[in-house]
Amino acid sequence: MEMSVRTEGDICIVSVGEPRIDAPAAVEFKETMRRLTQAAPPRVLLDLSEVTFIDSSGLGAIVGAMKQLAPAHSLELACLTPNVERVFRLTRLDSVFRIFASPEDALNAESA
Repeated sequence: MEMSVRTEGDICIVSVGEPRIDAPAAVEFKETMRRLTQAAPPRVLLDLSEVTFIDSSGLGAIVGAMKQLAPAHSLELACLTPNVERVFRLTRLDSVFRIFASPEDALNAESA
């Protein structure tokens, strides 16, 4: 799975470079997240701007990554495409994650 990482200020920004986080990609996503965030600062931001489809396995992988990071790190989301945002809203996971319109908005927000 194509993912990249960069640190800006006190945030580790992980960008997903794939259009789908679904059953075939979920295990690799979770493992890559674990590897990329091992030395991360306390806030981890997942940039989903390239992701246009997510299924229940993908949601489970993101929730799993959040649990894997806790309690030392928080997982926040940014740049949800309309379809992905709808899935988060329908499953009410939008109330579990802090969601930002852009990485810049997350950088300007205080940590939770």
